[in-house]
Order: sequence, then C-alpha cells, then structure tokens
Amino acid sequence: MDLSGIISVSGMGGLFKVISQTRSGLMIESLIDGKRMPVFSTHKISALEDISIYGLHDDIPLKDVFSAIKKANPAELPTAKDENHVINEAFEKFVPEYDEDRVYVSDMKKVFTWYKLLNEKGILELPEKEEEKKPAAEKESKPAKTTTAKPAAKTSAPKASSKGMAKTTTVRKTGA
Repeated sequence: MDLSGIISVSGMGGLFKVISQTRSGLMIESLIDGKRMPVFSTHKISALEDISIYGLHDDIPLKDVFSAIKKANPAELPTAKDENHVINEAFEKFVPEYDEDRVYVSDMKKVFTWYKLLNEKGILELPEKEEEKKPAAEKESKPAKTTTAKPAAKTSAPKASSKGMAKTTTVRKTGA
C-alpha cells in the first residue's frame, strides 16, 4: 500500500495525486474526475502518508487503519450519510484502540470516504501481494540458462582491404 504522492487539500473535496512540482506550488490531478489543476503554497496540503489517527497509547498511521479495514470486510463500510452511532461502531470495529475523545465523527467519515475512493482506484494493494508479483515477473524476464559454451574473446581483426570485407580469425575454446 503506497500512499506517497496522494494528498488532501484543505477546501477541496476528495483526494489528489501529485503530478509535478511547479515554481509556486504543485500540479495535482483529482482522483475523482481526473482534472488537473495547480495548487499554490498558500493552500493547506496534507500528504496521506503523514496523517495518523489519535490512539490510546500511540498515534495510528492512516496506512495501518486502511490495512485493518482491508483485512476486515470492507463491504460493511458505512457511508457519510449514515447516522453517527453507526459510523462510531464501524470505526471501533476496525480500529478498537482509537482515542474516542480526540477522534471526531467527521474524521471517521473522511477515513471511510478516502478508503472507498482509494480502493476503487486500486491504490490500496497490500504489500504482500506486490512482493509476490515481483519475483514471478523477474523469473519470466530472465533467460533460461543454456549449456552451450560461451564465445571466446574477440581477437583484433586485420584492417579492411580495399577489395571487400576484412578477414577475421576466431579462436575455438576446447572443453576440458
């Protein structure tokens, strides 16, 4: 699960992907509709990989919250229009160690909305699946070993004559 390059901009709904950096800010693309727009340094920008939820003992990174939701049944996620007690119960089911005094229902709604959006776009892949795919792809791309002898080092060839191609000499390597 790679949340790098995914940001939230204060005052703009949804999540955005950073496309490039400009002289005065960032060029971003909306994950909802794909529109590109500039964001200036005067906007409040939050990277999702830096966001965490208040916990009873330590802060819980958003990445861990998304992993907990993914391991459970994501079909049971509440919508932002559900009643507050339904959202509280669902959030407590996924993240039981959150601090009830400092995590508000609006924060919970945002987490569930972001999760659904990132899941639709395929950004929330678990790292175990990505690691399993890489070795399989590497095995396919490597050529199979053959038992033929390697060609010998090339000797210097005489200069080309004016009548055609130059003669080359090859050295054969005998097997021991």
